[in-house]
Amino acid sequence: MTGDATERGLLISPIKHGTVIDHITAGEALNVLKIIGITGTTTESISVATNVKSGKMAKKDIVKIENRELFKDEVNRISLIAPNASINIIRDYKVFAKKGVETPEFLVGIVRCPNPGCISNANEPIQSRFEVQEKGLHCLYCDWVITRDITSYII
Repeated sequence: MTGDATERGLLISPIKHGTVIDHITAGEALNVLKIIGITGTTTESISVATNVKSGKMAKKDIVKIENRELFKDEVNRISLIAPNASINIIRDYKVFAKKGVETPEFLVGIVRCPNPGCISNANEPIQSRFEVQEKGLHCLYCDWVITRDITSYII
């Protein structure tokens, strides 16, 4: 790729169908892939650009996932680590729909409570339940609050 192509911003190829996650907080692209369940063993074709110059942000990450549109709960997960991300649904190389992420008020079955004594970790038939607060994620069963490194606890 020539310097001109890089200066124009053409870092990764367009996709015909799928999802582009744009305006991800710089350095969080791989965590976004992790929280939506994309690993090296899944079949999706993905492109990742990290620390790209941005007009809205100093730097941003971008993820393109070919032939896959995200479900609402996946978008909710993204909002936990990239609250300014935008989700672009691509069909026939064109943006079909564009939406921002919204952090939900409650998370059910998305985050694992780090408290080993929490009932949600006791092989009971219940899902974890967290309230999203300004200070962090508050477990509704044991009152534990996750204040950092949220990606470590995403199921």
